[in-house]
Amino acid sequence: MAPRKQKQLPNGVPDLPAIAQAPVLPSSKIPPSLRFPLVVLLSTSLSALMFSFTSEFTAGDLSSVSRSLNEWWEIGGMIAWKATQLAAGWYGGYDGVDLAALTYLTNLPHYYFLTTFYGIRPTTVIASLFVDMLSTYIPFYLLRPVSPTHNISPPPGSVSNRSIINDTYVRIYTTILAAGIHGVVVFGSFGTWLPVYLVTHFDGIRDISAAHSAALPFLIASFLPTGYAAREFLFTPEMGAKKDSEDAKIEAFDPETATLGETVWFNVWGYSKRTRTLVLRTATVVVVGGFHTWLQTYVTVEGAEGYGAAGWASVWALAATVTGVVFLWVGDVEGVRN
Repeated sequence: MAPRKQKQLPNGVPDLPAIAQAPVLPSSKIPPSLRFPLVVLLSTSLSALMFSFTSEFTAGDLSSVSRSLNEWWEIGGMIAWKATQLAAGWYGGYDGVDLAALTYLTNLPHYYFLTTFYGIRPTTVIASLFVDMLSTYIPFYLLRPVSPTHNISPPPGSVSNRSIINDTYVRIYTTILAAGIHGVVVFGSFGTWLPVYLVTHFDGIRDISAAHSAALPFLIASFLPTGYAAREFLFTPEMGAKKDSEDAKIEAFDPETATLGETVWFNVWGYSKRTRTLVLRTATVVVVGGFHTWLQTYVTVEGAEGYGAAGWASVWALAATVTGVVFLWVGDVEGVRN
């Protein structure tokens, strides 16, 4: 994809700190085969512990709209899905910041649904989100170093476009941009098909007046934390991606001498490391976030139908897809190193 010449991102001096290097547990003392099981154990234990502490402030809120999960396979399935999410982060090479941002993006739709249409208090939603994020961030913080793109002092040459990543105005603009995309997608859904769809597929939904009275500026402002999480998970790794061996193969590709398999590979996946990073991470948000929203809504909300949960999940999958596409467009400017 040829870069556009008409605009250029500012290359300011880094002035907003990234996350400092974590005090990683000595890896030599922890066998590699035990590190991921330890992450799962720490995450589930921290989640249970912190939810027990917050129950004093959230008592009755979530239980009033939740189905009872009494069967062993229901509880086991939720734990297995939690482990799958952690595995996606661990084996995908994410650090604690990535996991916290991804957890926010994948858990927000369910909590937003509860507070908007079931009257769950915002304090309950905020407390639950913090528990979800901290219970994934802390194990990764302890067992895996912070990636160079999130490190305040990365090794020299380990990150591309450092001045763009840390530029104050770029941080603000990309956060507002992602928040605006989510706000427009949700606002458009509220104003068209979603209210009737929810009433049809959610037996006992309490109140849909918020969908009819939503104001776009307020929605965008409320999604600023979502924009920040999207920037950290999508835009920052995209900008910081360094060339790899695949880039060398792409540059050396010769259509006259390439085999059929090489030609197909080049046409399907012959993009720069920066583009491949953004595509994979956007797909992760869409797939993991979409399935998580469907599962949480359908399994835990009393009266929810599968089609209803899928419709709600599609709103957020669309927002994540558009955000990824727009971030790709934003990064395709002169001065950005691929």
